[in-house]
Amino acid sequence: MDKDSKDMYHKLADHAYIAGLFDGEGCVMYKQYWDTKRKDRPRRYKTWRISMELSMTDEMVVRWMHSILKVGTVSLNVKNKSPSSKSHWKDQWRWRCSHRDAYKVAKILWPFAQVKQHKIEQIIDHYEPEFKDENVVSLEAYRNE
Repeated sequence: MDKDSKDMYHKLADHAYIAGLFDGEGCVMYKQYWDTKRKDRPRRYKTWRISMELSMTDEMVVRWMHSILKVGTVSLNVKNKSPSSKSHWKDQWRWRCSHRDAYKVAKILWPFAQVKQHKIEQIIDHYEPEFKDENVVSLEAYRNE
């Protein structure tokens, strides 16, 4: 196996592993809701919340995933801030991205996703309206082959 083939194999293996992490630990949000916060808009307007997030206590895995995907942000969510917190709670490392970055990640994870596949497809469909061109392969047709 030549070097390019090995690199492609490792890249696909990384993407499949990240898709598995997302299926188990991730959150994919694709939702339209009413908002009233921006002053330059009418009183109520519809907006989209499109985001992907993964939280876990293992910092190394979250930072590795961030380095592979090359989008999003990593932050620390401290669990023991309030008096009602439990002493056994661990701090969480959180990776998240939104909008076009979420679209990029959705395109990477889509071939490997199982549990979160429907929400990932909604993000892709939001940014890629269905084409009527016969030369363009749809995601659904590709998946069924």
